[in-house]
Amino acid sequence: MSYYEHILFDYEYNDSSSGSGSGDIGVDLEEPCEVEHLMTSDFQQVFLPVVYAFIFLLGITGNGLVVFVLGCQRRSKSSLTDRYRLHLSAADLLFVVALPFWAVDAALADWRFGAATCVGVHVIYTVNLYGSVLILAFISLDRYLAVVRATDTNTGGLRQMLAHRLVYVGAWLPASLLAIPDLVFARTQEGGEGSTLCQRFYPAEHAPLWVAVFHLQLVLVGLVIPGLVLLVCYCVIVTRLTRGPLGGQRQKRRAASKIQPAEP
Repeated sequence: MSYYEHILFDYEYNDSSSGSGSGDIGVDLEEPCEVEHLMTSDFQQVFLPVVYAFIFLLGITGNGLVVFVLGCQRRSKSSLTDRYRLHLSAADLLFVVALPFWAVDAALADWRFGAATCVGVHVIYTVNLYGSVLILAFISLDRYLAVVRATDTNTGGLRQMLAHRLVYVGAWLPASLLAIPDLVFARTQEGGEGSTLCQRFYPAEHAPLWVAVFHLQLVLVGLVIPGLVLLVCYCVIVTRLTRGPLGGQRQKRRAASKIQPAEP
C-alpha cells in the first residue's frame, strides 16, 4: 500500500469512526476489525521488510554499478542512450536508498528516524516516481527523432539538447516541484500505543480535497501524460518502419506475388 492510499484509508477510517450513527448498527464489529488488523499487521511486519530488503540489495547493486560505469565513462564515448540510462539509474538509486527506512518502519510499526528523515524519504519517493516516468517519455521522444526524423539536418543537435539539457527542465525540475507538498504536509505524529507515524497530514477541514488533488496529480503526471507521449511516439515509429524501405519492399513482393503471368 502506498502512502497516498494509506493516508486516504486513515482519513476515511477516522471520519467514519467519529460519526454519531456508528453505535446504532446493533452489530458487534470489534472482532472482525481486530482480525483484519492483525492480518494487516503481520503482512506489514514480515512480508514488506523482506521485499524491501530484497529490492534494496538488487537495486543498490545494479543501479550503483550502472551509475559508476557510466559516470566514469568519457562523454565523447557515451551515447545518448547511455545518458538516459544514467538518469534512470540515478533516480532508482535514490529510491532504493530510502527503502531501509520504510522496511524498519513496517517491521516495527513505528517511525524512529526523526521528522527530517521522514520528510526526506517522502521527497525521494515523489522525485523518483515522477522523474522516472518523465525520463521514459524523453527516451521515447529520442527514439522518435532517431527513427522518424533521422534525415533532418537538425535532428542530431535536438537530440543532444534533449539528453543533456532539456531532460533536467522537463523531467527533474517538475519532479522536484511536485515534491514540494511533501515538504509541507509530510511529518511525524504520535499514533496509537505510543507509536510514531510518518506520513502526509492534511488540514482536517480540507483533507478530502487535498487527497483528491494529489490522486489526480498522480494519475495525470504519473500515468496519462507520459503514457500518451510513449504511445504516440512508438505508434509513429512503428508506422514509419512499416512504410520505410523494408516495408516498401515487402509490399512490392506481395503485389508481385499476386500478379501471375498468363499461361500460353
